[in-house]
Amino acid sequence: MILASAAWLALSAAPARADPPKIRVGWIVTPAQITPYMFMKEGIARHNGTSYTLEPVHFQGSPLEITAAQSGDLDVIAFGSTSFAIAVENAGLDDLRIIADEVQDGVPGWAGPEFRVLKEGPIKAVADLRGKVLVTNGFGGATDIAIKMMMLKNGMVQNRDYTEIEAAMPNMNALLLEHKADMVTAVHPFQDNPDFDAKSRMLFRASDMLGKFELSFWTARASYIASHRAILTDLIEDYVRARRWYLDPANRGEAIGIVANFTKLSARNFENWLFTSKDEFRDLDAIPDIEAITRNIHAQHDVGLIKADLDASRYVDLDMLKDALARPR
Repeated sequence: MILASAAWLALSAAPARADPPKIRVGWIVTPAQITPYMFMKEGIARHNGTSYTLEPVHFQGSPLEITAAQSGDLDVIAFGSTSFAIAVENAGLDDLRIIADEVQDGVPGWAGPEFRVLKEGPIKAVADLRGKVLVTNGFGGATDIAIKMMMLKNGMVQNRDYTEIEAAMPNMNALLLEHKADMVTAVHPFQDNPDFDAKSRMLFRASDMLGKFELSFWTARASYIASHRAILTDLIEDYVRARRWYLDPANRGEAIGIVANFTKLSARNFENWLFTSKDEFRDLDAIPDIEAITRNIHAQHDVGLIKADLDASRYVDLDMLKDALARPR
């Protein structure tokens, strides 16, 4: 009895094992961004729950991620080229660093966001959008900038010649079909709804204005990287492993099943395009195209949408990605 009591006291006195720190990673739209479901395949995440714990955080658009980054409520922030430039220039986030890639648009042979109008409606060309209502998923994001650039190219300015509003991606179809908007942003899987597909048509694509465009990449603040470099490297290692697994054609059936279960949509919504060239481009090793990001920022600057003409190479820290790629697979 005395021995048992002593053993219990010894165990009680031992320090409790601390839970691994959370890494809060932002995401906006899935399945384009794999963040919320990437570790649902057992065995992919070797470090999740050990050195760190992934906490996916959903946002409607990039501007809300900027606010979260400013307040310290987000650790890894998913930005596109447009929202990244705005975060650096207007939000005081000059210490942002690009650490890994997510999704690229405008890559030859691959799909990307579309802007759609009613197939039998009055909009036949961009010029017909004068006085109309256009919809983006978030002001300051890639689709918003593409819309503004196309309208500027055609001599139209927001609030003078047209109205632009925000809406979540799942609501785009209804806004167009119920005549509450004249042009909406269309992305998979929502654009694949048979009724929407039959009644709408593409007017232009984001890549028509932006060319090859870095639609989404991971960033983190330099101060966070400095104190969390080891666990971020572990996260990126697991992230790259997940990307390779989901993009492997041998796993496509199971991968689609995971996505369908997460989104609560039928697998039929994904079978024709997901993780194929009908989808957006994802680099197997999550290597971002820094030159493309700089070109994208130059394009915004040239039409007066941002004041600073930033060089993305000044905001890069890919050492963690390089270390993760060097580890045994």
